[in-house]
Amino acid sequence: MAEDPTTSPENSIEEVIEDASSEPKSGAEDETAEEEEQLPESWFITGANGNLGQRLIRKLLSEGADVTAVVRSSRAERELSRAINASSKLRIEVIDYAETMLLGQAAYGAQYAVHLVGILKATKDATYAMAHESSCTALSRAFAGTSVEHVTYLSILGAKPSSANPCLASKGRAERILYRSPTPACTLRIPMVIGERDYTTKMLAKRANLSSSFTFRSSSMEQPIFVDDVIEAICSAARLGLEGGLNLAGPESLTRAELYDRAAQVLGTSTKVRSIPMFLGYTMAWLLELFMADPPVTRAMLGVLDHDDNINVDKALRLLEIDKLTPLDVMLRKALPPK
Repeated sequence: MAEDPTTSPENSIEEVIEDASSEPKSGAEDETAEEEEQLPESWFITGANGNLGQRLIRKLLSEGADVTAVVRSSRAERELSRAINASSKLRIEVIDYAETMLLGQAAYGAQYAVHLVGILKATKDATYAMAHESSCTALSRAFAGTSVEHVTYLSILGAKPSSANPCLASKGRAERILYRSPTPACTLRIPMVIGERDYTTKMLAKRANLSSSFTFRSSSMEQPIFVDDVIEAICSAARLGLEGGLNLAGPESLTRAELYDRAAQVLGTSTKVRSIPMFLGYTMAWLLELFMADPPVTRAMLGVLDHDDNINVDKALRLLEIDKLTPLDVMLRKALPPK
């Protein structure tokens, strides 16, 4: 049994010697320590050209942080440059997520890493394994032995390696890869995100503005979360050094039909929601996959939508040290574009 350090004679003597030999720091040493404490945070962000990534970058830059943003194409680099006002604290790198060495070089000096890369629809050129597992493997290797202290990974509610859904299973395997890497990692599993200029929010507004709208299984439970709350959670997870997976969602769970109605109320419109059985959706997706090289809808995509989100977020909020989440009606008023 280990000795109590407060009662161990050896420790007591060492503490006395240490106290006796310690001297007040000189003014120069105090200034050096103060300068070190005031060094700006340094962040490394992948998938940075998405709506959430852009908002995260703006927040970090406004706080004085240095940011390295990684995108996969020159087009994405140009789009991100236009979206974010020029800043000497922002560096954009075009790197393929399979390039482990280049990723490691780009992350040089970074303190926190945020991995936002993910897809809902897989193609021959961008499979789930490539987007999720391969990118996480490359990052875990790239960060080994570097200054990166922590990785925050954005995943989906329901992600687990044993899932029957290819997308959710891939996300679950990607999480496991990061947990086994030398760098501490935290996964935030989230549902639908509501945010200004976000594609999902635009589609919600479009349907709420229709007199009659259609959706698959309108009784499906949604628990949308505001984009700014997700960003706060990402920053907290990194700064607190949290590890493992956290399920996070908004403060209210409601059916998809009820969500459309609430959006319509905020916009001052009304819509009648009509439900399409999921088996019809799966049949349609199967036919599209059969006859199209790049179908607009796949069975795996529908499988992610065919869910019921109704989780208790108290534990996640406590660990993330977040006091409260944005109420549904408030996020809808902030995010939905006017009619």
